[in-house]
This record gives sequence, structure tokens and C-alpha cells, in this order.
Amino acid sequence: MTRFTRFAIVITLAGLLLAACAPVPVRQPGTVKQLAAQAAREQALGAQQSWSLAGRFAASDGRHGGSGSLEWHQTGQQYRFVLRAPITGKSVQLDGGPDGAVLTGAGKVPVAGRDAGEVLTEEFGWDVPVADLAWWVRGLRAPGRPAILTFGANGLPATLDQDGWHVDYRDWYSERNPQLPRKVYASRDPYTVRVMIETWNAPAQQ
Repeated sequence: MTRFTRFAIVITLAGLLLAACAPVPVRQPGTVKQLAAQAAREQALGAQQSWSLAGRFAASDGRHGGSGSLEWHQTGQQYRFVLRAPITGKSVQLDGGPDGAVLTGAGKVPVAGRDAGEVLTEEFGWDVPVADLAWWVRGLRAPGRPAILTFGANGLPATLDQDGWHVDYRDWYSERNPQLPRKVYASRDPYTVRVMIETWNAPAQQ
């Protein structure tokens, strides 16, 4: 029995997969206007040092997966994730930053590693690109590396390809300023990561 099984959050992702069956948005290369608007969003949101979100999270290695509620708090490069299992209510907490990451609650002793990805892979078998995801979950390209964007009919990013991952934006909080994603699905065969955001706590522009 693995630690992941002992934590009791190995469940089917069927419910989340059903939620993923929303109509696929129109996707098209960015126009000059859309790319300029995206650059403005990235400048505004990238400058925010502190933000948080709450919602649901799911990850899978193609064979096994887990899901639950998520609280994500970010301050600069420092982050804290709290993942809570849907049935048992048990939770794990992941704290980290440039100096490494520590996972508590999954076993009797904390699990430490160079970064969040290493810790999550060791403990659960997940490949979660946490450093990039901190940008992608806000609808932004991770800085300093090539990326390909397509845009939907709403003028907002529909897909983002970067670092070998394909990110699909299924829904947005378009009433916010700047706009922020509601559903973010990332995949790199065989791995998938899904974040469905119920609340954002991020400064809005007036």
C-alpha cells in the first residue's frame, strides 16, 4: 500500500472528466490587438506579489490520480498549497520557494526536496510543474521561455503551449479586471493537472 493510498485520496477522476466536457472554444492565432491586451494582462498580473485562490485540484499520472479541494497562497516566489481529500477531509500541506519544498501530512515524517515538483513526484507519482503553473493558472506565459498562445472568441487565451505542456483554458472570470481563469487544464502525456478555481483573491484594477 503506497503512502498515496494511505492518504486515501486515490479516487476516480470521472466527475472532473465530465466537467471537462464543455464546448471547446474557438481557437485562433492572436491578432495584434489580442497580443497587446495579453501583454498588458501579463504586466499587470505579473507585478502582483501576493495572491491566492481556492477551488478544486486533480492530478493523474495516466494510471492513478487524486483530487480534492485546493487552497493556494502565493507571496513572491514563496507558496503554500493545502490539498484536502473530498471524503476523509484529511489534508496535506506543501510549503516552498526557491530554496526547496516540504510536504507535511502525507506520512509520519515530512518529505523535503529541491522543489515542489520533485516532492510531489516522490510522494504521489504526479508531475506538476508548480513554478510554471503559478503563471499558467493566472492565464500568463511563464517568463523567459518560448510559448505559443491561441485565443478564443472572447479575446482571451484559449490554449498555451510551453515547456512541453499544453494548457487549455476552459472558462474565465471575464468580469474581473484583469480577467482571470476559472478552469485550467494542463497536460503532458501521460500526466494531467486540473485546477478549477472557485474564488480568487487578487488585486483588481480600478
